Amino acid sequence: MTNSSHEASTPSSHHAKPVTQADTAAAAKLLGQAIEQVQRVIVGQEHMVEQLMVSLLAKGHCLLEGVPGVAKTLAVRSFATVVGGKFARIQFTPDLVPSDIVGTRIYSAQQEKFDIALGPVFVNFVLADEINRAPAKVQSAMLELMAEQQVSIGGETYPVPQPFIVIATQNPIESEGVYPLPEAQRDRFLLKVDVSYPRGNEEFEILRRMSVKPPTADPVLNPELVRELQDLASNVFVHNLVAEYIVRLVLASRTPEEFGMPDLTSVIQIGCSPRATLGLVAASRALALIHGRDYVLPTDVQAVAKDVMAHRIVLGFDAVADNITPAQVVERIVAMVPPPTPVWNNQQRQAAQTQHRYQPQG
Repeated sequence: MTNSSHEASTPSSHHAKPVTQADTAAAAKLLGQAIEQVQRVIVGQEHMVEQLMVSLLAKGHCLLEGVPGVAKTLAVRSFATVVGGKFARIQFTPDLVPSDIVGTRIYSAQQEKFDIALGPVFVNFVLADEINRAPAKVQSAMLELMAEQQVSIGGETYPVPQPFIVIATQNPIESEGVYPLPEAQRDRFLLKVDVSYPRGNEEFEILRRMSVKPPTADPVLNPELVRELQDLASNVFVHNLVAEYIVRLVLASRTPEEFGMPDLTSVIQIGCSPRATLGLVAASRALALIHGRDYVLPTDVQAVAKDVMAHRIVLGFDAVADNITPAQVVERIVAMVPPPTPVWNNQQRQAAQTQHRYQPQG
């Protein structure tokens, strides 16, 4: 089947133009400059900064988990400055109500009717700080916002501006006054990134850089440019073998015994949802674009697997009691499921892009 006839059968690809090497190189250079600007402010934490960019390009949301004081909020603020667009920070507290976030109807005595007062989430970047401090009813107000990118108030639907991304932070250690995120809410985050302590030399650099006059980041992108980069990322080539590899990784989290891991059957209570499959494809494409490639390699999938899959896996009671973490389970799955090894030169790649292009239907 030729590419043109295949594309004709997919409504989503009529306007999709093939990604050229020049486009990819220019995009990678621009993204590199943006990440560099964030790194001017944030010492170390390269993985966190890169994953923030991945979630933006993949049109997903990001959950940062780490102890207080490891620059989660500062990273998001700097990232929003570099990327451009409007930014809002919402501090989640136990007394927050849903209308504080999405907005509400206010009665106008002069006009004798209800007016809609939109909440602070109608921006490009929402920083949901300490998201697990708010009760479940407030967290569930975010569900429609994150999945459908719209808010319903008084029977009317209001779409949020594009591009739109929710970046949430949470503190993993405290148990008092904290409401754990429900599974449905966690599943809506494309990535969950664990933010660790800085290393010794980074700690010294933090002291040197931040103790006198902290540096600030300069804007590099704008919303229009971000939308173009998102379109570019969604057109990065995924070989059928890589698409099958992604599906096998997700299936291995549901039925590990079929993939030679019978010991994980009792460990995993709930495996990854189809959202994880779509998330792996989108995040792998974004990472490939950041690295200046117009095609996805199995190593891209492996690099994003832990952050995409770990928070979607629910472990059994015994596994939790044995201090097994979802990240360890994902590492085991990635180690056991064999990746494909497509080897090609440029000519073969052109042919492969024609014959084996993975095209989502609809």
